[in-house]
Amino acid sequence: MKNFILLSIITTLFLGCSTQSTPGIFETRTTVTSAVEMNYFLYTPKEALSEKVPLLLFLHGGGESGDNPEAIKTHGPAKLIAAGKDFPFYVLAPQNPYKRGFWDDQAVYNLLQEIISTNNVDPKRIYLSGMSRGGYGAWRLAMNYPDTFAAMALVCAASVPKAYAKRVKHMPIKLFHGLKDKVIPASETIDMYKELTKLKADVSLKLYPEATHDSWTETYEQDSLYKWFLSKQLK
Repeated sequence: MKNFILLSIITTLFLGCSTQSTPGIFETRTTVTSAVEMNYFLYTPKEALSEKVPLLLFLHGGGESGDNPEAIKTHGPAKLIAAGKDFPFYVLAPQNPYKRGFWDDQAVYNLLQEIISTNNVDPKRIYLSGMSRGGYGAWRLAMNYPDTFAAMALVCAASVPKAYAKRVKHMPIKLFHGLKDKVIPASETIDMYKELTKLKADVSLKLYPEATHDSWTETYEQDSLYKWFLSKQLK
């Protein structure tokens, strides 16, 4: 039986201007199959009041792992929302409870399905993004559930074995990496890009010549990324 423990609730339905601060909902939940207790940040756009809207699933990097839900807002879309940015889609940002471990993609998938079933989400427009360790988690999630996501964007991600690239060759993918990254070499992303290109996938690669491991700040601040997501949907 699912166990929900409410930590704090702040309204996410926005009736004011786009500059309004937009914090979401933090909850702790225990998944059914893997018994992983996981905090998450959920942003609900005002558009969801009247119609089904897309959802962006964002997986953070290793530094935000643990049991402090405020850490979820350190980087990426959740950071932008906390600073007052509005999006016309849900943003689901779970927290990896393992400070030194990898994401449990089964637990994340279970959470995603729960959010889809209890909110006004368009199931044909589910998007996936992750940075650093979260990028590795996103690779695994996409490869294990390849028919779930309409598009994916990965930032400075460690790649999974290239032999599995064929599982996501149908998916529009954007890849980003800093060429001076000493934590996860850019070659990880470049090699996967080459493999996907061989498979004739719809994939693009953006390399930042001067960026180190932090190639996510510039990436997630680009409105063009979110416009690209919104142009994609499952057939």
